[in-house]
Amino acid sequence: MALNTLKSFISPRPSANERLSTGKALRKKSPRSSLAEFKPNTQRQDAIRILSAQAESRIADLIPIRHARMAANPFAFYRGGAALMAHDLSTLPSARISVQLCGDMHVSNFGFFSTTERQLVFGINDFDETLPGHFDWDLKRLAASAMIAAAYLGQDRIYGENLVRLMTRSYRRHMCEYATMPYVELARNYIDQPTLIAAAHRIKAFSQHFVGKQINKARKNTNQGVFDKLTHDTPSGRKIIDNPPLVTHRENSVAGHNIVDILDEGLKTYARSLLSDRRHVLTRYRMADWARKVVGVGSVGTACWVIYMEGLDDKDPLFLQFKEAQRSVLAPYFSDRAFRTQGERVTHGQRLIQGAPDLFLGYGATREKQFYVRQLRDMKGGIAIGDGGIGVNEFPDYARLFGWALANAHARSGDPALLAGYCGKTEQLDDALVKFSVAYSEQNAADYDQFIKAIRSGKLPCATENF
Repeated sequence: MALNTLKSFISPRPSANERLSTGKALRKKSPRSSLAEFKPNTQRQDAIRILSAQAESRIADLIPIRHARMAANPFAFYRGGAALMAHDLSTLPSARISVQLCGDMHVSNFGFFSTTERQLVFGINDFDETLPGHFDWDLKRLAASAMIAAAYLGQDRIYGENLVRLMTRSYRRHMCEYATMPYVELARNYIDQPTLIAAAHRIKAFSQHFVGKQINKARKNTNQGVFDKLTHDTPSGRKIIDNPPLVTHRENSVAGHNIVDILDEGLKTYARSLLSDRRHVLTRYRMADWARKVVGVGSVGTACWVIYMEGLDDKDPLFLQFKEAQRSVLAPYFSDRAFRTQGERVTHGQRLIQGAPDLFLGYGATREKQFYVRQLRDMKGGIAIGDGGIGVNEFPDYARLFGWALANAHARSGDPALLAGYCGKTEQLDDALVKFSVAYSEQNAADYDQFIKAIRSGKLPCATENF
């Protein structure tokens, strides 16, 4: 609804009950059972072509690292294959209820972050692909990721199906709560530390010890907490530690332009995107060093710099991450015309979904790149699957938490009453997503096999080191 006239504020609004009824009525046009459908489109490009097309806009010498990370296992491949799934989802039945999509929703895309008031909250962590679109795209990608992650942990299909049901049921139930919540209260509603601890006590199987460890780890993951890990003393002052090719100072130019000039230009445009009080704080810091950094799985190959800044002295560090924002993998299917730059798109999505994001979240552009900026370390803590992260025992309870966090994000950006009406209180949506996740996990396995064959044949470059 446009907000440029007084009439837009005084015009009648449908009640929550009316919007619930509208959501229920949408089931006739888009039955919940239709969300179970998955048959690969016979016109679908093969996985290698889609991934190779993505690589064309990325830093060439980093593509082998991206492929190496995706080749680790089918779950890692899925994480890097958001463009593949977006292509597939575009051919399937969809419930046309709009929310701000994460765009790359999966079980490793959650974690802890700090609000501007320094409160630790749990929610979605990565927004590179965010764009407004149909809510079921996020839900389907999350469900399929749970099924694939279950296999990665050595579990059977029944275990994976249970994860999907727990997530979907949690999504539905919390959406019903949000449907009647006052809007200001919803805007202030987070899965914060007290709420998380209370949930741990309610769910007996929930690993309180594991949750406590994750919270403590996130609280230590601050600018000051990682100062000694990221920097060291040199004759010219404190500098970022090189760890090539993942962290390096070797890149002196981009497309023939001096990197210092580019970062200087970037800082100026970024500062203009901040609120005046935050811009004031930023101007008190000076840039002491920078380095290119390789991050993530799907993001590998996009330009990313860590900027080390000093305030009062080198004991007052601020680490900013300048990350290139390319066009979302959802853009071929949903409009991105509302945003002047891709960095603005990412920043808008993160603010809308998280509600209280990073104090220094903003965006900017240089002559060559569009980017967004956030703190590299500000009580951030990701949730890994396996390898010391979520294991078989903790996963079911975290599945509930993932469904809850996604419901919170969708309720903030969409119409929770409409969503609650469509999703309903029965298990029809759960049944549909179980069937979909099983079918899509099989497609992912087939794509992964094709990917590995392309690497072995030399068709795709792949780093030999374990990155």
